[in-house]
Amino acid sequence: MEQSLYRSFVVRLIRNYIIGSVVAVLGVGGAILSGSLSLPRAELLNLQAILMIALMTMFAAEYFAFRRHIAPIRELFRSDRPSLAQIEAAYLRAHRLPSLAVARTLGPHLLGLSLPASALALLAIRLGWADLPYYYIGLASAGAMLVACMHALIEFFLTAQAIRPLLAHLGEAGRKVYGADLSLNGRVLVSIQRKFQLSAFLIGTFPVILFSLATQIRLNGWSEDLGYDYWRWAGLILVTGVGFSSLGAWLLGRDVQQPIRELYEAMSEVQAGRLQTSASDVYSDEFARLTAGFNGMVDGLRSRERMNAQLLQSYYATLAAALDARDAYTAGHSQRVAEYSAVIGRAAGLAADELDVLNKTALLHDIGKIGVRDSVLLKEGKLTDEEFEQIKQHPVLGENILLQVEPREAMAPLLPGVRSHHERYDGGGYPDGLSGERIPMTGRIIAVADAFDAMTSDRPYRKGMPFDKAFAILEAGKGTQWDPAYVAHFVTRMRGR
Repeated sequence: MEQSLYRSFVVRLIRNYIIGSVVAVLGVGGAILSGSLSLPRAELLNLQAILMIALMTMFAAEYFAFRRHIAPIRELFRSDRPSLAQIEAAYLRAHRLPSLAVARTLGPHLLGLSLPASALALLAIRLGWADLPYYYIGLASAGAMLVACMHALIEFFLTAQAIRPLLAHLGEAGRKVYGADLSLNGRVLVSIQRKFQLSAFLIGTFPVILFSLATQIRLNGWSEDLGYDYWRWAGLILVTGVGFSSLGAWLLGRDVQQPIRELYEAMSEVQAGRLQTSASDVYSDEFARLTAGFNGMVDGLRSRERMNAQLLQSYYATLAAALDARDAYTAGHSQRVAEYSAVIGRAAGLAADELDVLNKTALLHDIGKIGVRDSVLLKEGKLTDEEFEQIKQHPVLGENILLQVEPREAMAPLLPGVRSHHERYDGGGYPDGLSGERIPMTGRIIAVADAFDAMTSDRPYRKGMPFDKAFAILEAGKGTQWDPAYVAHFVTRMRGR
């Protein structure tokens, strides 16, 4: 793995953190100390020394937490040929680093900065090195945690930017070495709503609380009545500010989360193959462009699906026509069987997808006759027993032919009907001797349609019989040769035309 990338990544994380720490602790904390406290120079230097000691303690705690957090990434780059498991672990850890940066910031601020600084400040007051009220320690601790929250917010977004080159490199390594596409697969580690709510809340409350704390320190030495009046006023301002920030953060988070949720639901519909969906185009911000792009993509997919469906239907019809072309007297047989099958299917209440499978199966039901010799298939006279046995093999031959078509899952729904369209309802058919509802539904429907077309079509040796006579034969064979329900549906619908 490239060591230079790892070094630049670590340097960027450390630089971001040091800058944030210096600005937050020395900048904001120093401003409070120097601008809010009226202390002799010696006491102010003592407090600054305490702050520096606490800061060094915090940095030490940060260092150990940082090393533990990046350990999987460090071990990955130390390995000459890392395993896929190591790459995946480093990839997941890199995604978690922004959240870990928040924990790494808040924890040391509390344990490494606030607690040591508070203890040293209490000791300095007791030894006379600083003349401060004890409750100032509590105010300072509250201020330190407030600064820590703001620092954690900055660190989160800086780290989120810093990990992107690393994630891209790890993804490329997974593809090149192991052919694996690394992804969270839609897993949400930190929701956008939570990020927006917490960020907006901190941004809204930070100035108000910081100003209140600094002002209280600045008012030191004023009358107790003024201090009481100040906190009554400051309390109202704080409650109002926190409440407004909370409401604004919630509204902002909801405003961002809603279009994302709607887009995700629409994408789930598309992923499931339901392309009639669309995302609500009711937004006037950047989500309007995102929604328009998504809907345009879905429109393109629908158009592509319609074209593919037309091509596929033409493919089935062409195969059927090529089969029928072997015998001029059976031309159009497969298409007519498909049409008659559709009549039965609609009368039986089949769903759209079931009708589609039925149509395709009916078009290809005789595809196995491609494997039957012309001398047998086109013979005008009576077939011998041996020739009839060859004819009886065409359902099995048809199934075997379709089994060779890729992708196999596309042909799988057609196989039962192709194999079983010559089974009889009483069990006397072929090739498997199935009976009753053990015969697949498409096979039972096509058997009725196939027999009707055979009886009503002209042959060289006979004229096709009238429809009424064919209907009578079908009704006479209900429950023996054909499924009685499907015969009834067919005859009723055809006579009603």
